[in-house]
Amino acid sequence: MQRVIIHVDMDYFYAAIEEREDPSIRDKAVVVCMYSNRGEEGGAVSTCNYAARGAGIRAAMPCRQARSLKPDAVFLPVRKGFYEEVSKNVMAILHSYADSEETFERTSIDEAFLDITRSCNSDFDIAREIGLRIKEEVKAQEKLTCSVGIGPNKLIAKMASSFRKPDGITVIRAEEVQDFLRPMPAGKLWGIGRVTENKLEEMGIMTVADLEEHDIMELVRVFGKNKGTFLSHAASGIDETPVRERSASDQIGRMASLKHDTHDGQMVFSLLTELADDVMNRVQARKVGFRSVTVTVIFSNFKTSTKSRTLSHPISDRQALHDNAKEMMRQFLGETTMNFRRIGVMVGNLSEKTGQKSLFDFAE
Repeated sequence: MQRVIIHVDMDYFYAAIEEREDPSIRDKAVVVCMYSNRGEEGGAVSTCNYAARGAGIRAAMPCRQARSLKPDAVFLPVRKGFYEEVSKNVMAILHSYADSEETFERTSIDEAFLDITRSCNSDFDIAREIGLRIKEEVKAQEKLTCSVGIGPNKLIAKMASSFRKPDGITVIRAEEVQDFLRPMPAGKLWGIGRVTENKLEEMGIMTVADLEEHDIMELVRVFGKNKGTFLSHAASGIDETPVRERSASDQIGRMASLKHDTHDGQMVFSLLTELADDVMNRVQARKVGFRSVTVTVIFSNFKTSTKSRTLSHPISDRQALHDNAKEMMRQFLGETTMNFRRIGVMVGNLSEKTGQKSLFDFAE
């Protein structure tokens, strides 16, 4: 049977919930901020509504910059716990439309995939009716809108859900995939970040059509076997990744702001030790090992840089985590005189301690 996958993406979720809770702000620009320990002078935009986006405000933008762009906007702090409760209600609705317990996949607080192949008998017209019912039920029960993408695989469904936002629905049948993808900028492909997009542009690859026609061996040479193959397949709309329930994250990390912007090693390493200890406590609670360690630095100009190490085998060792994190941080301190604003530690490539079996498929 032809697979039929739905991707549901809630529209500006945090800000939409705040509008629902306080109807008086619905016609205003609403910006939800993740404030740092410096209060409202620090932090970054978590999300915003479309009125705020029209003023140039974007996610991850410093809140101070957002205020300068739209001083009369409504600025609110993130209420993550409350949003999670709303998310549970939404996800319960979505879960009920999947073919089975195993064919529902929540990918974030406001996004999920559903495999409805059996429910619609591979009929995309029936799938569209299911998508409309989902939208109606979410709006009726939670007073929120969502955008729905329907396609023959997760890649196409994900990209289709962004095609007509907000409150849209887009259906892409298998025979329509190429016409849907080929005119798009290559950077619009799901899974392509800014660094990869820039590299593709250097190679003269501007559109998805250009990427599809490019020699796969050249892509493998430039990006490596896994990523090069992924790029070639994605450009052709190929994605065999199953929709599957996830019970845990494939990464464990922690990030925090320094008391003030600084390049002082003592302050930086003190916070780094605290973050690494917290990550290690969560690793032990999960009873997993990790094969990669990543250290992230956000500088005073809000530029972000990361360093990562991949280990030869999965470990669950506190001292090893500290040693690797500190060594990468020393490299950061030695490479620049710029002050640090936030730092983070993350471990990935998680595996169960017994048997060292991989928990997740990272090819998505």
